[in-house]
Amino acid sequence: SVARSPPAPMPCWSAMVPDGIDPIVPDNITLLPLPPCAPELNPLENVWDYLRGNKLSSRVCDNYEALRNASKAARNFIANDAARMTSIGTTDWACVSLWGRWY
Repeated sequence: SVARSPPAPMPCWSAMVPDGIDPIVPDNITLLPLPPCAPELNPLENVWDYLRGNKLSSRVCDNYEALRNASKAARNFIANDAARMTSIGTTDWACVSLWGRWY
């Protein structure tokens, strides 16, 4: 028989699961709750920080449409560069040991 591997951990921020709602989670996934007010643990926050500092800073938009277009251009810039996205969203110091394996 084939040994069954432990469930894969999936980071879960409190904003993902509203109060009073129990999410339906498959048996092969374990939710890994992260502490509130810890944006450094959320890879998407690191991406937003990069975009604010490198693509959206020092910019004045005349109207909503200009702001929207600048945001789309920044999003497309980062979405089309997988290596940059990976390097921004990955941290060596934020690791979790679960079932004897590091994630």
